[in-house]
Amino acid sequence: MSTRHLDLGCGARPRNPYQREALHGVDIAAAPAFPGHELRLANVALEPIPYADGFFDSISAYDFLEHIPRILPTPDGRATRFPFVELMNEIWRVLRPDGLFYGYTPAFPHPSAFQDPTHVNILTRDSHIYFTRPDFKARMYGFRGDFSVVRVMFVKGGEFEYEPTEPAGLARRYRLGRRARRGELSHLVWEFRAHK
Repeated sequence: MSTRHLDLGCGARPRNPYQREALHGVDIAAAPAFPGHELRLANVALEPIPYADGFFDSISAYDFLEHIPRILPTPDGRATRFPFVELMNEIWRVLRPDGLFYGYTPAFPHPSAFQDPTHVNILTRDSHIYFTRPDFKARMYGFRGDFSVVRVMFVKGGEFEYEPTEPAGLARRYRLGRRARRGELSHLVWEFRAHK
């Protein structure tokens, strides 16, 4: 069986950071077809990821998580739902056991987290504890998944200082340290492992 990767919010350019054999993408808008890649339309802020349980070996979300609302009223206005928590449940659901999730998003305190008016989900250095061992703080909001942290780190936006297939060697760590001291690190990288 071939390995499969899903890129959420892929637009016209789905990414495959783990170099899986089959690449799939999901986006809210129509995108051109790519030979050998499957693209599906879905608004994953409001509906499930349109794939079966345990379908993917890995999932990525580049500059996407910041667009998922944290809280919305239900259609009748009598209750609330938590789209970001629901999405994290869906990511866990469609990953295979030991599957990997890679998220890359602008984060607090850098101004890039706030300047785009469509950024509604501002993440911080410690936001991951709501979805990862041992805390699972989002359980109180309906999170059912089980992730452990592979890596959580800040990087400079636009340069993809850290990709999962490239280990962070001494030179890269030194460069990130210098950029952190100058306030240049704008994006947060989440890399989680799914446990089932």
